[in-house]
Amino acid sequence: MQGFTDLTLWWSERYRKTLMPRTARGKLPRESETYMALTKKQIKQLRGMANKLNPIVQVGKNDLSENAIKQADDIIERRELIKGSVLDGSGLTAKEAGEGLAEQLDAELVQVIGNRFVIYRRSQRDDVEHIRLVRE
Repeated sequence: MQGFTDLTLWWSERYRKTLMPRTARGKLPRESETYMALTKKQIKQLRGMANKLNPIVQVGKNDLSENAIKQADDIIERRELIKGSVLDGSGLTAKEAGEGLAEQLDAELVQVIGNRFVIYRRSQRDDVEHIRLVRE
C-alpha cells in the first residue's frame, strides 16, 4: 500500500508540473521567480515605450560576461525596460544575446530587431516609478 501512495504522489507531482504555466523561454519558473507572462497588449505597450530608448547595454566580443550581466542587472532594476545592442565583433546574434541576458536576469525578452533587443523586468525597488502595464 505504501508503494501505491508513493506512486500516486509521484504521478500527481509530475502531472502538476506539466500543467504549470511556463515562461516565454519554455522552462518552468523557479520557486522564487514570479511568473510574468506578458500578453500581446503588454508587449505592444512595451515595444512602443522602447521605441524612443537608446541602447544602454552593449554586447561585444566578450559576449555576455559577468560584468555585462551585473551592469544590466543594475540598470534594469532602476529602469525596468532596457534596450541593448550587439556589436559586430560579437559571436552572438541579437536574439541569442537577448535570450541569454533575459534568462540570466529572470526577465522577459520583449523585442528583437536587427542588432538590438529589448528586455523588461519589474523592479523590486520602491523608489522606482514602475511601468503600469495594461490589463486585458
